Amino acid sequence: MSTSLIYRNATVYELLIRALYGRYYTDRYRAVEGLLPVGASVVDLCCGPATLYARYLRAKSVDYTGLDRNERFVARLTRAGGQGKVWNLNSDAPLPAADYLLMQASLYHFLPEPAPVLDRMLTAARKQVIIAEPVRNMASSDNRVLAAVGKRFTNAGDGVQAHRFTEPTLDEFFRPYESRVLRRSLIAGGREKLYVLDANT
Repeated sequence: MSTSLIYRNATVYELLIRALYGRYYTDRYRAVEGLLPVGASVVDLCCGPATLYARYLRAKSVDYTGLDRNERFVARLTRAGGQGKVWNLNSDAPLPAADYLLMQASLYHFLPEPAPVLDRMLTAARKQVIIAEPVRNMASSDNRVLAAVGKRFTNAGDGVQAHRFTEPTLDEFFRPYESRVLRRSLIAGGREKLYVLDANT
């Protein structure tokens, strides 16, 4: 299945993310980077073009593995010095084990049933699962033109995603995991909500 332009070109991807987040672009990565200690093992699901690793985690000497269905993004990560694997997260294959499993701005790709991928993350994580998910989305805009553009730009290869999380719907999704939640907070100027879950509860 064909993908949107931003998933075919890392430069276009980065430019769009910078445009969407503006002055909060760095904040969204720093919020996640600050949760990961030096030397930790990390598996990053839907890792994209290696931005988190190359600019924020490589200096912390983490043992980093990025999973993405996009071969170009995985190749870019490998060139940056991380370990990348082409991976279809819609499969039931067990995820690689690590201290921390994380996903940033990609849980909506698994709507309407994202629980199985989160459950696999909790199984594979030795310490924590970190999810940072957009709760203010162009694709959810009341403006039909903006909403159509937002949806069209986010086809990572498994079709246009018609649905997004809002803060209430994301909170509702995490309610069954309440006993595991260590932290929840808005980040990146309120554009994303961060959840940290204990993998050992």
